[in-house]
Amino acid sequence: MQLPRRRARGVEEGEGWPHQHQEPWRRKRRGWLAWRRKRRGWLGCTGLFRFADGADVVLMAAGAAGAVASGVAQLLMTLIFGEVVNAFGSGSRHDILHRVSGVCLKFVYLAIGSWFACFLQVACWIITGERQAARIRGLYLEALLRQDIAFFDKEMTTGQLVESMSGDTILIQDAIGEKVGKFIQLTATFVGGLVIAFSKGWLLAAVMMSSVPPIVVAGAAISWTVSKLSSQGQAKYNEAGIVVEQTIGAIRTVASFNGENRAIALYNKYIRNAYVSAVQEGTATGLGFGFVMLILFCTHGLTAWYGAKLIIDKGYEGGQVVSVWMAFMTGAMSLGEATPCVTAFASGRAAGHRMMQIIQRKPQIDSNGTDGIVLANMKGDIELRDVYFSYPSRRDQLIFDGFSLHVLSGKTMAIVGQSGSGKSTVINLVERFYDPQAGEVSIDGVNIKSLRLGWLRENIGLVSQEPLLFATSIRENIVYGKEDATDQEIMAATKLANAANFIDKLPNGLDTMVGEHGAQLSGGQKQRIAITRAILKNPKILLLDEATSALDMESERVVQEALNRIMQGKTTIIVAHRLSTIKDADTISVIHRGKVVELGTHTELLQDPNGAYSQLIQLQDIIGEPDASDVDYQRSTSAVRNVESLNKSKHAPSLKRSITGGASLGSTSVHLITSANMIVLESTDTEPLPKVSDEGEECRKVALSRLISLNKPEMPVLLLGTVAAVISGVMFPVLGLLMSSSINSFYEPPHQLQKDSRFWTLMYVASGVASFIILPVENFLFGVAGGKLVERIRSLSFQNIVCQEISWFDRPSNASGNVGARLSVDASNIRRLVGDSLALMVRSTVTVIAGFVRAMVANWRLALVATVVLPWGGLQGFLQIKFLEGFSADAKAMYEEATQVANDDVSGIRTIASFCAEPKVMKTYYGKCKAPVQQGTRQGIVSGLAFGVSFFLMYSTYALCFYIGAKFILDGKATFTEVFRVFFALLLATAGVSQRSVLGSDYAKAKASTSTIFALIDSKSKIDPSSDDGMVLVDVAGELELRQIGFSYPSRPDIQIFRDLNLRIPSGKTVALVGESGCGKSTIIALLERFYDPDSGTITLDGVGIKDLKVGWLRRQMGLVSQEPILFNDTIRANIAYGKEGEATEEEITAAAKAANAHRFISALPQGYGTVAGERGAQLSGGQKQRVAIARAVLRDPRILLLDEATSALDAESERAVQEALDRAAAGRTTVVVAHRLSTIRDADVIAVLGNGEVVAQGTHQQLMAARDGVYASLVELRMRSERAGVSSSA
Repeated sequence: MQLPRRRARGVEEGEGWPHQHQEPWRRKRRGWLAWRRKRRGWLGCTGLFRFADGADVVLMAAGAAGAVASGVAQLLMTLIFGEVVNAFGSGSRHDILHRVSGVCLKFVYLAIGSWFACFLQVACWIITGERQAARIRGLYLEALLRQDIAFFDKEMTTGQLVESMSGDTILIQDAIGEKVGKFIQLTATFVGGLVIAFSKGWLLAAVMMSSVPPIVVAGAAISWTVSKLSSQGQAKYNEAGIVVEQTIGAIRTVASFNGENRAIALYNKYIRNAYVSAVQEGTATGLGFGFVMLILFCTHGLTAWYGAKLIIDKGYEGGQVVSVWMAFMTGAMSLGEATPCVTAFASGRAAGHRMMQIIQRKPQIDSNGTDGIVLANMKGDIELRDVYFSYPSRRDQLIFDGFSLHVLSGKTMAIVGQSGSGKSTVINLVERFYDPQAGEVSIDGVNIKSLRLGWLRENIGLVSQEPLLFATSIRENIVYGKEDATDQEIMAATKLANAANFIDKLPNGLDTMVGEHGAQLSGGQKQRIAITRAILKNPKILLLDEATSALDMESERVVQEALNRIMQGKTTIIVAHRLSTIKDADTISVIHRGKVVELGTHTELLQDPNGAYSQLIQLQDIIGEPDASDVDYQRSTSAVRNVESLNKSKHAPSLKRSITGGASLGSTSVHLITSANMIVLESTDTEPLPKVSDEGEECRKVALSRLISLNKPEMPVLLLGTVAAVISGVMFPVLGLLMSSSINSFYEPPHQLQKDSRFWTLMYVASGVASFIILPVENFLFGVAGGKLVERIRSLSFQNIVCQEISWFDRPSNASGNVGARLSVDASNIRRLVGDSLALMVRSTVTVIAGFVRAMVANWRLALVATVVLPWGGLQGFLQIKFLEGFSADAKAMYEEATQVANDDVSGIRTIASFCAEPKVMKTYYGKCKAPVQQGTRQGIVSGLAFGVSFFLMYSTYALCFYIGAKFILDGKATFTEVFRVFFALLLATAGVSQRSVLGSDYAKAKASTSTIFALIDSKSKIDPSSDDGMVLVDVAGELELRQIGFSYPSRPDIQIFRDLNLRIPSGKTVALVGESGCGKSTIIALLERFYDPDSGTITLDGVGIKDLKVGWLRRQMGLVSQEPILFNDTIRANIAYGKEGEATEEEITAAAKAANAHRFISALPQGYGTVAGERGAQLSGGQKQRVAIARAVLRDPRILLLDEATSALDAESERAVQEALDRAAAGRTTVVVAHRLSTIRDADVIAVLGNGEVVAQGTHQQLMAARDGVYASLVELRMRSERAGVSSSA
């Protein structure tokens, strides 16, 4: 009775049946192995292939079968060779041709079979490698898009994405492509060689096996070392990639603050570190390969000595020893040749680990999750109950501390408060971009954590303060709101958003490309497209975060009316600074420091004159009946809010018609962009500029010899490397001589055999030591030369890129993602050619020459006949290169476009998430990836055919050599010894030709990359900030004048912005520019900063044409603050210090922050000035970003101040404080102001009204108001009526 109990206890305690308690141990062991791989930072061997589909499995199986057959074919050749020896050595001379012909036919059969096997091996692995790499890229992007927003705040930047999708996937593709087939082929040869060796003479084979463990250990050591160094190098390139993305994405900010040299220095620092890692990686590989060759040579010596001993002591025959020796060493040599494959696998596994971490990462807020409730009928009742929240990137700073807010179904809730008070955080929580640390957010009484996330966001429409558009057409941007929208629905939505007019005036209408981040549209136009997108979505809940902040008053009125119509019956949350925008809301909540301090309607809140809302109202001066003294102020308030509502006509009646018709003349507008913090053109053609194609034609003619010219400083290193490669190439012919001498000694008398075997053994060892020294030296020297070339190419390219004129960046092909991918991929391709491939080319060339010379010495007639086949090997390599060249360029362009899609989507992740656009994005991305995959298929087929041809020619050459040799012996023109000397010589030569043929693919890629790189390096900037040409004024007064300016943007020369513009900006005075959206206000600032040059007319500074001034010096005289400021992903301190060239002291930075009213909020942050602003300043609110940007400009202390909507993102209190600071900063400076608000420009010395491409009126505020029928006064009057109507309705 006790035995069962004991057994049961034993089972419970793990002492029972073995299979029951071993399973947990296995699980633990598997977990430990996975942990160890994670610690080491690499992926398991099979992990890289986990995303192969059925077709890939078939391709890999066929490729593996071909590789095995190819490997076995080399061993079959040794067996057929034995038959040839017998055919030559046995029988009479008269029938030798008959005997040899039969064996030569077997060589022909082997040649045909090898061709087919090699084709399968190379073609299948290249094709499946390209397919799987494309799939991994797609899965990586898909995984990124499903991550929560916190991940992008803390762990991923757009620059890292570009570098990973370019650099890491190349390493992975290298590890899962043709090198796998090569490895299988070499492994098959190794295993087959062992089988034949043991079957022919197990004793000698067993002794030779002693060489295998050191080779395996060396391979493992290489793998580990290279993996580690590869990860370090790629990490540095990732950092360099971030610099590229940030610099080009904010090129106008960089240009305006003369930041080019700082960006170049930072970029050079990172690629210098990557170069060091690359050289270390090459040296480690060389040491490993050299050690393997030392072992192989020593094994040859051991075989020669022990083989002689077996002949003397055991009675072995010489032929038996030779058979074992050749079979084993063929296999062992294959093991040595596998070293580059092992290196590629190590790098690929390290890259795979990095990418797999993202692919397998499970976000806390999963946009792809299918779990969760779907409400049958959403009403839209929103409640935030006792919410505690801080942003993941700043856990120490609590935004909400017990925050509660209830928005009733179908009602409109307006949220007002100071910048940074938490208004936009409410919208972030409702969209579930973040989850609160405590408390809950509910819709219709259900916690949104319980709702299906995709369904939730489908029912919410969001329009942000800084709307993000994608680098595609207007139509494609709009249909993010509704993918299957008809043209009628799109046009109806554009009319509602007051966008139809400006879209109709664009050359390509809805198909006009908007540029990176919508760079080709003005701020108001972008905002209207974003509103159109939200209208088309027709959601149950509408979230408007400063949705009309970038609109002129005419557009704001029309759009606000449209929004009021679509808000009917919808739950709406509005965040706004303009109180006139939200006074009609059902409820207004005032937030201060994360708490709701007041709640009620506009009328109710005004009852308390000391309340927070009333104080905000008083700050903006928009309520109350104006008395006589306030009429001008009221009028000018409406004027400045209507400054962009001017009609092209100078007369008020037509202006009123324009307003009534809801017209917007945005088709010629030029405004600020989200991506670059500066002024850019409104639209660009979808076709590239003619210059681009011209450059393409020119760069296709660039010879690779130009690469050598770039390598001139390393020419001594290259020459030494070439010498090392020559010595390395000679080692194989030396091995052939040593082997033939050793074999000859086997047939000597025993005492002579014993003496010679020792001598030849020492020669083998000496040769092995020479290899061990020369191979690391060769790898190091070529690594230095190739690494320096890549470093120089990257540096020169980036240096030339950042100094291009702004119009260069307006082209879609030069977006930040494209340029980042270009720098990464092109440099990698060139590095591959100049590094390993160049060394291989030198080695194989030496081998070919040495083999040919030996053959000629042995028997020149036979050598000449046999070498007729060799040129065919060279021809197939040449044809392969030419055939691949055309496809490489097309695939490369498509690959860059695909990378740009990914770049856009990650930088606009909030927009993607809010519109549930992940499937649409992936569809677009996979569409762009089709061409590279098709190119990979073509390349696989061509390379496979070429590789097969090389082996076909090699075995055919053997057959020809032996057949002609037999014929010559029959005719008495050659001897048995001469025939085999020629054979061994040509064996080495054809092997060299075969090695060179594999360079075809690398050469084609490198040539295409060289063309692109030199197109970048050779392109000359028309406005070069790095140039020392031009004058420098000793004393700058600051008087600016634009005379008879005619201007249109380079990408759309058919649309005229200015026709005959004349404007004088007096020294030390403030000139305000007003006018409707698209009239060219920001274009004036762009021309003053010399981002563009006018087509006609002149711009002067103190009477000197700015074209005659040094560009860098001119920009140093100016300080710019833009409407949508771009901050870098660095500390707030570094962002402010960016305003000053050279080091800025802590006191200067603090003083600038205080002047910009930013010191208080910065000091309240846990890290203070050390707080990281996030990518594009994402960790700060709009108002906070604006104040940091103002501090940056104040620190610059410029002679000329350019303020383009500098206070548009600020709340009333901050605006007042900052405006006072700007007024102080403007004192004594020439200042140009673009603004909508009167408080910004009413005290300007001159107000210039723009319209119809020229200045239609100018004067002081009082002078312009005195002209009762003037455009300016009419707008003021119109605005005053609007304000009075709004106030009386709220009363």
